[in-house]
Amino acid sequence: MHIEEIYKTYLQYPSIQTDSRKLQIDDLFFALKGPNFNGNGFARQALEKGAAFVFADEKISFTDDRIIQTGNVLETLQRLARFHRLQFNDETGKSKIPFIAITGSNGKTTTKELLHEVLSSTYKTYTTQGNLNNHIGIPLTVLKIKRDAEMAIIEMGANHLKEIAGYCEYAMPTHGLITNIGKAHLEGFGSIENVKKGKGELFEYLRKHNGTAFINTDDASIVELSKGIRHTFNYGSNGNYKIINNDPFLGININGISSTNIETHLVGAYNFPNVLAAVCIGRFFKVPDESIKISIENYAPSNSRSQLVKKETNFIILDAYNANPGSMKAAIENFAAIKSNKKILLLGAMMELGADSEKEHAELIALLDKHKWEAVVLVGKNFNDLNHKYINFENSSQANAWLRQKHFEDAYLLVKGSRSMQMEKVLE
Repeated sequence: MHIEEIYKTYLQYPSIQTDSRKLQIDDLFFALKGPNFNGNGFARQALEKGAAFVFADEKISFTDDRIIQTGNVLETLQRLARFHRLQFNDETGKSKIPFIAITGSNGKTTTKELLHEVLSSTYKTYTTQGNLNNHIGIPLTVLKIKRDAEMAIIEMGANHLKEIAGYCEYAMPTHGLITNIGKAHLEGFGSIENVKKGKGELFEYLRKHNGTAFINTDDASIVELSKGIRHTFNYGSNGNYKIINNDPFLGININGISSTNIETHLVGAYNFPNVLAAVCIGRFFKVPDESIKISIENYAPSNSRSQLVKKETNFIILDAYNANPGSMKAAIENFAAIKSNKKILLLGAMMELGADSEKEHAELIALLDKHKWEAVVLVGKNFNDLNHKYINFENSSQANAWLRQKHFEDAYLLVKGSRSMQMEKVLE
């Protein structure tokens, strides 16, 4: 079936699902498959639950007119996303609305959420839901953008080279932002230089397609990556933006000597560049300062990122969605600066660091040794063979049992670790 015909089907049934357990009546079910799952095996279940059509790329054991065979379901989903994206272009091929792509080693999701709050105060804005920022999530995000859109924000994650370049082929960003370059997904990228190249694929696309790059001038790596892009918009602290408080919530002044302050619900000075990006890009798109202020102040994270949780007499900084050397260092240093006599850290191991894993975990321990803590709990096998004085558990369930026995009061706790460590379970 040609993509034009598939698109007509999509226009009639514009809700797409890739998980048969979440299917609603008249959804289109795309039977994706991977190392540990095969959606083709759920074709009958999908139809019984009310799917309008099932897209499959393997022979199904029964016949039904609602099954559409395609060579590769994932590629069909991505082609469909590209075709839908093209509908937002005019007859000259120029996009009628901004499509803003965000990538980087740290801060992608927080920046995306803040920017969405700011832009949606003035424009009809669609954005990535949660962290659906991969080869499946991005086409699904594009396909959820309706014709009334005035802005679109697409978050792009990656763990190997050429991944972001591929996303750009069907998201077709007109504007782009790289939050930072750090030691994330080294196992897939192979080196920090390849991380830089991989994230830089977004700027390479903008360079080739006459797009606009938002450049954080406080980061030399990003400035270097932006060379040769004709249309750029620079932002940075440069004296006009400064931190005014950070204990525990971040507050900034957005106009230097003026009284325009923003009091966020984000923990950590490391969120300053994320807030700054939302402020400056909002201004670029003519969002009034008062709307920017209100939007950012109204945003309260609920996704285990820079989230402050009050539990009885204790304050818990829950930043357990992900961790790499850069974000872990920033979180620990920020925690050390908080005014409290009783600080407890529960830190999960950092994943996908490849050959650098032992070195990076050893450096994490060396950083912990520089400060005085009430207690430190390290979770994961990565810490087992390292020389340290801290409590070490295999998993978050064991750390949870330890914490329940302690009955801490009037304390600050930092909970952070890579997603696979499931450090949020420590608080259950």
